Amino acid sequence: MPGQKRKYNVRFPPGRIKKIMQKDTEVGRIATAVPVIISKALEMFLRSLLTMTCKITQSRNSRVMSINHMKQCIHSEKLFDFLNDLADQASTASTSECKTKGKWQSHRYNIIDQKAQPQAPPTNVDRHCRFNIEPP
Repeated sequence: MPGQKRKYNVRFPPGRIKKIMQKDTEVGRIATAVPVIISKALEMFLRSLLTMTCKITQSRNSRVMSINHMKQCIHSEKLFDFLNDLADQASTASTSECKTKGKWQSHRYNIIDQKAQPQAPPTNVDRHCRFNIEPP
């Protein structure tokens, strides 16, 4: 029936996808079904990426999926080759963010340095980072 709106069962909001598409000046009018199809394609892509990453996580006998697992999945699967550069950037960004994250941690290490104790700060700083939960 031409006058009725259809309710689509998608996980990503088609309205937001349409706004993102319209930011490009080359995109003209967008059919109603296009954002819904893109939403479904995005859902299927993420399902395959997370399923393969979950298999890698389980093969390492880990309970928590980390960025290292996702990076290994991206580098091992040809389907995700276009994400190689992004994965490399994400891993370097997460390690630098992890070392500067949290005021209390940096304050704690400054106090240790000011007391001039011979002990060095713990080397396992990355254990508190939300991206790299497993110890190296």
